[in-house]
Amino acid sequence: MSGHSKWSTIKRKKGVADAKRGAIFTRLAREIVISSREGGSDVDSNFRLRLAIDKARAENMPKDNIERAIKRGAGEDKDGTVFEEITFEGYGPHGSALMVTCVTDNRNRTVPDMRHAFSKYGGNMAEVGAVGWQFDRKSYFAFPSSQLSFDKAFELGIVVGADDVVDGGDTIDIYAPVESFKTIADALHQVHVHPDEAGLRMIAKQEIELDVDSTLKFMKMVEAIEELDDVQDVFHNVKVSDEALAALEAA
Repeated sequence: MSGHSKWSTIKRKKGVADAKRGAIFTRLAREIVISSREGGSDVDSNFRLRLAIDKARAENMPKDNIERAIKRGAGEDKDGTVFEEITFEGYGPHGSALMVTCVTDNRNRTVPDMRHAFSKYGGNMAEVGAVGWQFDRKSYFAFPSSQLSFDKAFELGIVVGADDVVDGGDTIDIYAPVESFKTIADALHQVHVHPDEAGLRMIAKQEIELDVDSTLKFMKMVEAIEELDDVQDVFHNVKVSDEALAALEAA
């Protein structure tokens, strides 16, 4: 399950985020808008919003952009733009399954863009529910092990009711029930841990393992989908082996 966080770390090291700063700001702003719209603009009572703002600050997003996104979500900025969340389900090559979450202001743009990205790499879109049953929705946190040792993270996980705490070397991953998200986030905050990633994720109930070449081709598909403007997250059931991670890092 830790392959995703390892690949995210590799992408950060390769500077992919810096090369697409504008796209990242757009994605972060949309997450702030949706969070503010659903839970209000008070960061003390709306943890999803607090998390979205923390992510934006970590990417050096300008303060004015953050405040404008909060106001837009709360209905204080009447710019006429209405965003909605959409989850797409689909199949990739070699029996792979994907769940894609989007935030869009134009469904008629997003749907064909998504369909094209799937078909270009040998995949296809699926009906609602056709793929979702293969995934469990869980709270997910990933943070550097330099901030908290695995032993202490494991102890914290037991106290807050985590399902699993994974030692990934440089990174520690915590998986927990959805309803435990705020409890774990607050517990990490109290011990001065600042997650690189935190949110609700779709975790595959059963992963499939491909050979290195097939994994590389599959990850190209994932990257192509991730690069679409409206995409927030991509989840899949492919286990990325250490050999495939090394090949991805060298690419």
